[in-house]
Amino acid sequence: MKLSTDQEEYVYNLVKTSGVSIESLQNDIVDHLCCVIETQHGKGKPFDQLLNEAINDLAPHGLKQLENQTLFLLNSNRIILMKKFMYSIGFIGASSLTIGITFKLMHFPMANVLSTAGLALLLLVFMPLLALDHYKVAISRTVTEKAKFIFGFLSVAIMGISIFFKFFHLQGASVLLVLGAFLFAFGYLPFLFFTMYKKAVS
Repeated sequence: MKLSTDQEEYVYNLVKTSGVSIESLQNDIVDHLCCVIETQHGKGKPFDQLLNEAINDLAPHGLKQLENQTLFLLNSNRIILMKKFMYSIGFIGASSLTIGITFKLMHFPMANVLSTAGLALLLLVFMPLLALDHYKVAISRTVTEKAKFIFGFLSVAIMGISIFFKFFHLQGASVLLVLGAFLFAFGYLPFLFFTMYKKAVS
């Protein structure tokens, strides 16, 4: 049974307001949902129920997730190259920092240079790239997931900078450490356990 014009318009508006911004993908989703509903129409189920079932079958985690997956497939080569670059920077930074600390303990030359380079790579390059990568995933999730990510990143970043300050005996290290710990304890952890509780009871 074919859907009415009003029903098709309702499906289109629902898809458009779901967060899907790619117009061609919007049309494809609308066509798919309408086809599924039309094949099931007339079996005793109301239109709204058929629409909800079709959406859940197509995208259990929301229609926006389809767009994210589409964009990932369209940009997979670029994303893979970026991830390789990000993890390479992380490896080089961590290795440089580890060697620098070892050199400092052994009173070898170049200790400060290696430690500074390692911390700079981790704090100024690796962590922002990692945060951006994770934020693209978190942005399509609930407000609590976004807040958990933001507080977690801020607390780790601030504590990382405090370690950098402490390592080179700069002023403000203790203040930054306390601030980072405060954000972690009263910002990140509450949202972490709240999301864990929601998953456990759902």
